Amino acid sequence: MPQSARGVWGTVKLFLGVSVWVLAGAAVQFAQDTGANQAAAVQGTVGQGGAGQAGAEQGGQQGPIAIVSLEGKGENGAPTVTGALEVTKGKAVIAASGAVTAGDRTTEVTLPHRGMLKVCASTTVKLASDTSVPAGEVPGLMMAMDHGALEASFATGRNSDIVMTPDFRILIGGPGAAEVKVRLGQGGDTCVDNAGVNAPYVLVTSVFDGGAYRVQAGQRVMFQHGNLHEVVDQEKEPCGCPPDAEPKGNEFPLAASEGLAAQTPPVTSAATVGHAADTSATLAYSGEERAAKQADDTSKAAPVSAAETIAPAKKKGGFFGAIGRFFKKLFGAE
Repeated sequence: MPQSARGVWGTVKLFLGVSVWVLAGAAVQFAQDTGANQAAAVQGTVGQGGAGQAGAEQGGQQGPIAIVSLEGKGENGAPTVTGALEVTKGKAVIAASGAVTAGDRTTEVTLPHRGMLKVCASTTVKLASDTSVPAGEVPGLMMAMDHGALEASFATGRNSDIVMTPDFRILIGGPGAAEVKVRLGQGGDTCVDNAGVNAPYVLVTSVFDGGAYRVQAGQRVMFQHGNLHEVVDQEKEPCGCPPDAEPKGNEFPLAASEGLAAQTPPVTSAATVGHAADTSATLAYSGEERAAKQADDTSKAAPVSAAETIAPAKKKGGFFGAIGRFFKKLFGAE
């Protein structure tokens, strides 16, 4: 390679090296500046949230957001409550956030000054209060679940309530009295029922697609596969809690075991019945034949016994007859 070419190639490599170094330095500086800005934004958000929460505690929210009874029927009927709570007199008092997991029966959650929330069997619902509301206002309630069903029956206010699912964000806005039922099925199927005379404003938005669907008053819809575009209007199946399963009765009750109640006879097949009939017929025939044979033997044995009884009488008669003949000869009676 000529000397001039080598000089040009060296200059190019130096320029590329310096450019790479400058770009790398700029990237590092940009990352540092971005991280600092994000940290400042997070701190500002936390500060605002803390101020909002303090304002809510001072004016908007004067008590707990939910009260749950810890008693339940049956072995697995009692609910499980976790979170920031206080337990008193058999009840869990949720202050600002918590989770309620129902047992094998529906759990009723009291919302103070608002109404009732039913957590259906085997369902976990996470509750949280909206801490961003201004002071003096009642905060909205956020309810999140990933399976099962719930029934919301409470009065709505200025601040909307929200039900969060893996696929949808269901907004319940006032005014009105909410009678909203939500059920999650397999494959993302979501049933929403906006019942009641004074039904509130219910808007379902997709978490992924960004679309929206308004559920009208008195309307019950099914969003299949977690898709707002696959809607079944006027869904036939109910969206709320199924009936609580009643405990099964004892298959061997005490009354039946002690003979105090009639027991159901065991079911037998036709072949078994026919076989039993043949067996009973054979046994009956054998019994009659044996009885007839015994009667025949008895009738045959009776004359022999009578003959043996009469024979000694003849002997006795012959003896006395001989004596009689003796006296007749003696006295000359013959």
